[in-house]
Amino acid sequence: MFEIRVICDPTDTDHVVAALDRTFTVGTVTVWPSRDRKRHRLYARAEHRSEPESWPTPEHAYALAPSIISEIGWTTRTVAGAACFTELEREFYLRKAALLDRIALLDEPDEPCSDAEESALAAATYLLDIDQAHPDFTVPDHAAMHPRGYVRQQYAAWHQHEQRSDHVTPDCF
Repeated sequence: MFEIRVICDPTDTDHVVAALDRTFTVGTVTVWPSRDRKRHRLYARAEHRSEPESWPTPEHAYALAPSIISEIGWTTRTVAGAACFTELEREFYLRKAALLDRIALLDEPDEPCSDAEESALAAATYLLDIDQAHPDFTVPDHAAMHPRGYVRQQYAAWHQHEQRSDHVTPDCF
């Protein structure tokens, strides 16, 4: 266990507390005004968050993925071919979440809270919700804290399975 002290602008308090919560196992965060009364002092006791499983890197998860343009085409064709209000297969939501994650990765260094990142997080959370509601899926407890990491894990597993399925040779003589 360790203690954290942060001094920040009052408008940043909620963002800092949320970031601490995502990064560490944090107890109650106490907020006090700074001596000059212009900033907030945040105090918290925390522990390193243990993650029983690490998520694949984007490079590993998307190493053999089709191009972004190809995936945009696939998702567009899939939606265009479906009737309105049709619930699509899990593959669609997985590939869409992976596509949006890949697009957000292109933006992230320049804009940490871009529209692309928000869209990727929303699609990842939707896939996570689908999988948690499905009786055949076992979703790791810590997946809710890393929805985009969960997408990468699931995409890598799905893509590996698809590769094996594509390379089955028929019995020919």
